[in-house]
Amino acid sequence: MTINCKGDLINLATPKIMGILNITPDSFFDGGKYKDEKSILEQVYKMLTEGATFIDVGAYSSRPSADAISAEEEIQRILPIVRLLLREFPEIIISIDTFRSTVAHGCLEAGAAMINDISAGKLDEQMLATIAKFKVPYIMMHMKGTPQTMQKHTEYEDLIQEVLFYFSERIAAARTLGIHDIIVDPGFGFAKTLEQNYRLLKNLDLFQTFNIPFLAGLSRKSMIYKILDCEPQDALNGTTALNMLALTKGASILRVHDVKEAMECIKLSEQLK
Repeated sequence: MTINCKGDLINLATPKIMGILNITPDSFFDGGKYKDEKSILEQVYKMLTEGATFIDVGAYSSRPSADAISAEEEIQRILPIVRLLLREFPEIIISIDTFRSTVAHGCLEAGAAMINDISAGKLDEQMLATIAKFKVPYIMMHMKGTPQTMQKHTEYEDLIQEVLFYFSERIAAARTLGIHDIIVDPGFGFAKTLEQNYRLLKNLDLFQTFNIPFLAGLSRKSMIYKILDCEPQDALNGTTALNMLALTKGASILRVHDVKEAMECIKLSEQLK
């Protein structure tokens, strides 16, 4: 499986790493850590040299109960960073973590290569049309409600069946508009209880039925640190364990804070093949 990023075909037959760059003041793990050019460039350089293929830049915290910000503020936060990264790392493949079409449009015009949407287009009816216009890869995640309300929407008659149906409908909507490079993300931690997250992980291999790449975003999430009775800062070992499991179940992309350790998982999982 390949995706086209600004004319370069990225082969996902070997899984790839998406490094997380949060430029929000209130993200659950690294909020406020990267707030000046020097710290941002140092972190991105570190992730790229450790093996990240994609850098996922987010300016809107989607953790439960995080404060909502306007589209204008999100654009003001993220656009200068996109331009900075492209100036300093001309070959970088930037993913934009946003559910807003105006933010996506501005960043794609500035040179970003793909969009990572936690709502799969359900929070902004113009998102799919924007993706179709720019012909970029699109990561669609499963979520119910909004980041502020999602943890009130954790009731499912059949979790796995409902998530798979959700994606079949969203993939069809994207295909209708001519969107070809689609990646699905089951949405660990989004509108799901602790037990539901592990049920989803246990059945992750079922997402291969779509015959498109899928992404696993497990890095330092509460489903890890609550089980281990620790803080996010101490959840790297647990993250590594679950990343390895996701790879054995067919994940094509690992979205992580810690690139070096995730790359080691990929190298070992490829040896198992």
